[in-house]
Amino acid sequence: MPGNNLLTHQLTLQLSLCYNSEKLKNKKMQTVAPKSTHVKFLRYPGGKQRMLAFLLPLLPVADDIKGAYFEPFLGGGAVFFALTPHKAILSDRNKELINLYAGLKINSDAVWDYFQSFPDTKEDYYAIRAEDDGPLELKAARTLYLNRTCFKGMWRYNSKGKFNVGYGGQGRRWAISEKSLRDVSSHLKDATLLNKDFEHVINMSNEGDFIFLDPPYKPGAKEMDDGHYQYGCFSFKDQQRLSDALHSASERGVRWAMTTSSHPDVLRLYLESCKITQIPHGTGSRLGIIDENPGEVLITNY
Repeated sequence: MPGNNLLTHQLTLQLSLCYNSEKLKNKKMQTVAPKSTHVKFLRYPGGKQRMLAFLLPLLPVADDIKGAYFEPFLGGGAVFFALTPHKAILSDRNKELINLYAGLKINSDAVWDYFQSFPDTKEDYYAIRAEDDGPLELKAARTLYLNRTCFKGMWRYNSKGKFNVGYGGQGRRWAISEKSLRDVSSHLKDATLLNKDFEHVINMSNEGDFIFLDPPYKPGAKEMDDGHYQYGCFSFKDQQRLSDALHSASERGVRWAMTTSSHPDVLRLYLESCKITQIPHGTGSRLGIIDENPGEVLITNY
């Protein structure tokens, strides 16, 4: 339809202008490696660890966030750990993930003790995967163990909410240490952890706060439909609900930045009032492979 062609042209033009105006600067950004103090303890497909050199210069530093830092889709927490905000509200719909963070915040040494005590065979992996009872620190250690030893670090759940990724081996288990978990615990010391829907978390924000968002998305696609996000999908209706919540936050004086898909229908939700910058490098549709045209953008309201 002519209207859709015009919209696509407008979106392409805006992305091209944003990209070309910052091309040289972004090229320099990509050559700067993240600081060695950045915390990485989870295997998290789709996480933003590899994009930090691009993202961080475009986000406020901790001292420029006058209120609280919010992250409604915490995931692997790469941006949170890199920014080290003074006050943070962190949330994810994945209860096991939030329990992992909570266990590390309360007693990382106990989590490590449980973690290193788990056996190392394929049969033991499936036995541990089948059990999800026990104290918080044990639950946290189990989630960490499954993440470090499952196939490709995937997070997938069945219709009953049970983690169902197959065994991947012990090769990546010991890439973390007791010190790694203590570092995570230190970063979480002043953070509030929630297991809430993103709209609830965004609506908590007020003037002076900053929100970073990395919602579930398939690069270049209108919506995501697989078992990664809370046992199901992140539909276009969720994208619309997210857009409404963010526009309301903008009216309250909240600053925010979001990585998301470059699909025209998604971009149309933000075209009139936000800045859209093409992300020049990312994993795209090929998991774990850096792509020069990943189908991802950074959207900001500042």
